[in-house]
Amino acid sequence: MTPMLAALTLTPGQAFVLWSVVKIVVVVAILLTMVAYAVLAERKVSAFIQDRVGPNRVTLPLIGSIPFLGPLLASWGIWQPLADGLKSFLKEDFTPAHVRKVYFWLAPAITMIPAFLTVAVIPFGSQIGGQKMVIADLNVGILYTFGIVSLGVYGIVLAGYAANSKYPFLGGIRSSAQMISYEIAMGMSVIPVFLLVGNLNLSRVIDYQAGFLVPWLLPNWLVFKQPLAFAIFLIAAFAETNRLPFDMPECETELVGGYNTEYSSMKFAMFFMGEYANMITSSAMMVTLFFGGWTLPWFGLDQTAGDNLVIGVMHIGVFLAKVVVVMLLIIWVRWMWPRFRYDQLMDLGWRRFIPLALANILLTAGILWAVRN
Repeated sequence: MTPMLAALTLTPGQAFVLWSVVKIVVVVAILLTMVAYAVLAERKVSAFIQDRVGPNRVTLPLIGSIPFLGPLLASWGIWQPLADGLKSFLKEDFTPAHVRKVYFWLAPAITMIPAFLTVAVIPFGSQIGGQKMVIADLNVGILYTFGIVSLGVYGIVLAGYAANSKYPFLGGIRSSAQMISYEIAMGMSVIPVFLLVGNLNLSRVIDYQAGFLVPWLLPNWLVFKQPLAFAIFLIAAFAETNRLPFDMPECETELVGGYNTEYSSMKFAMFFMGEYANMITSSAMMVTLFFGGWTLPWFGLDQTAGDNLVIGVMHIGVFLAKVVVVMLLIIWVRWMWPRFRYDQLMDLGWRRFIPLALANILLTAGILWAVRN
């Protein structure tokens, strides 16, 4: 071995740190890109539903001059997220005189950061180069997820308090009540999943869903074994991410804009980055828990790739494709359903979903006990 190769040889600890840094950089870069283009997808889907065109003008000077390709990319709105990002940076960062300034500055970051921390435990692929495609393969991954997600509401509550204004304050109160109500139902909805799997590790949850439930017809995905759990988790995810029909903390027709009314520039943009990042991580969690993660048994993509680079990349592609489909469902619901009244929202959470989730736990536990005894 040459001195140069010897110098490049890494200890197991150094290799672990290096791979972890690489995975963090790649995952964050992909997440930020998906956040930007989720906004574009929302605008395009809403335009399609409302029989409009949507963003179709923004272009780049050099690329826009390319025949056919330039106008085509502009018509698709490909460059619109770049224009929106630049606008957020260039707008005046105005802080009203009456706000509680320290809390006012902290709130957007506290809202955005938990959404990015959640992706650390979600397996986005099987293996590449002997490395698991998950940043932190925790044995209590789902507990970590719920613990981190629950922190996001503090940013919204802090924004409502710091603004020192009635509409943001009402938005913050609504968000805290909504988060507490639906987090209980969401947490209880996944208990039957882990009763079936027998493990809290999200990678083991995906391994459990490999293969077919009905040969060549239904995959062994948990959405077919626990449809009620999936329905409760999906609806609770709308409430947790403040999306219509549960966008009570913002509710423009009642609260102007709720907790973000007094914000501008990048602080305002950080709230929306947090919302869309939460939407992406919620979609990724649903794919992991109920749709087999990176598995696709019809094409033989339900086994760990090992050292096969092509299969490993295909697993990541399958996972991202499933996440995009769930995100499109969430976007579609926003533009097709009216907003609930606040009393209807709370009634649905406490008097419908929590009893249903509890009944589902008891039913699943009873069936498993009967089968195993």
